[in-house]
Amino acid sequence: MRRSRFAAAAVALAATVALTACGRDSGGGNDEAQSVAEGKASGEITVWAMGTEGEKLGEFAKEFMTENPDAKVNVTAVPWDAAHQKIASAIAAKQTPDVSMIGTTWQGEFAKTGALDPTPPDLIKKDDFFPGAWDTTMVDGTSYGVPWYVETRGIFYRKDLAAQAGFPDGPKTWDDLKAMAKGMKDKGVREGFHLQPGKTGSWQSVMPFAWSNGAEGLTEDKLSFDSPEMTEALAYYQSFFKEGLSGTDLPEGALEPDFVSGKIGAFISGPWHIGLLEEKGGAGFSEKFAVAQMPMKKSATSFIGGSNLAVFKDAKNRDAGWKFVQWLSKPDVQVKWYQAVKDLPAVQSAWDDSTLSSDPYLAVFGKQLEDAKAPPAIPTWEQIAASFDLEVEKLCKSNVDPAAAAKAIQDKASAIGTGA
Repeated sequence: MRRSRFAAAAVALAATVALTACGRDSGGGNDEAQSVAEGKASGEITVWAMGTEGEKLGEFAKEFMTENPDAKVNVTAVPWDAAHQKIASAIAAKQTPDVSMIGTTWQGEFAKTGALDPTPPDLIKKDDFFPGAWDTTMVDGTSYGVPWYVETRGIFYRKDLAAQAGFPDGPKTWDDLKAMAKGMKDKGVREGFHLQPGKTGSWQSVMPFAWSNGAEGLTEDKLSFDSPEMTEALAYYQSFFKEGLSGTDLPEGALEPDFVSGKIGAFISGPWHIGLLEEKGGAGFSEKFAVAQMPMKKSATSFIGGSNLAVFKDAKNRDAGWKFVQWLSKPDVQVKWYQAVKDLPAVQSAWDDSTLSSDPYLAVFGKQLEDAKAPPAIPTWEQIAASFDLEVEKLCKSNVDPAAAAKAIQDKASAIGTGA
């Protein structure tokens, strides 16, 4: 469920839309932003939320309504596969809710319509959040939302198999990861390190290696997928397939049982896999695997995902909407939300709570979030990502030259453009 929800946010079609006026001043200290910060919320606050969040938020918001007795939060649960079109249609008709979840990869598209209210700096403090998460709210230098929850990626590995390969504490560097995978293969493991061979969303596995090698990939106004750093990262990724350390034909649903049985020694994934593996492995299996941060090259950068909260300029109760978003951003509320739904907090200080800090798996993801990136919030990212995945598939399955793959990614991305 966790994986499918994040994937749904990553595959929605993006449209290029015109930039309109930004509305509320995005600078600090303006009178309107100050007024939002004063007093309690009142009136009806309409909220759209997707997936499990949409199912759970209404009940969770009762505490907010207790603290703000003149306010009423009405949550509409929206299926992820319908959410993008529903939000786009509401913007076009100027019939938006007050607050909505926004998939991080949708942020640029919807901000460019002029429909999102700039984040009031007197109410929401940028430094409270993980930098990579905050960056997903930024469009043309202005924040248009607040990170609600986050996820990132690490290396899940079988401790027993890693120890046999000479890496009892897991891989620390690119060289370690390759050597560990080879050592596992030599001991009879079918796939020492399973990687996505170009399936939808495989860019989320490839880009951490590119970022760790110093490649930018893209910024809001520049595309640079054919740099030497990107080419080297693609060659490294491809090498696991060329050397038989990762396969290209893993059936759907086979990853977890094959990891449990020892046919796969390691793979990249996010925190939702902790529970999946514990369930699939049964009693005691949690002692057999661990999670490592992404391996170091020039850095040890991972991908950051999750979802943001945005308030609309056409909202009927905009100020109360921001107060609800502020409440959801309180460290103690973020911890309670994690306990209720298992969404990882986007607020850094929430990770000091023992609920998260005492969990050895979550502690790794919490540390990884300090060095995690997302693509910039541009309207065309979904189209670029889809073409990226196709070239990665050729790289892994057809042994395409990495430099040629990098050039193909660059050419397609340039043709699509940034939507600026």
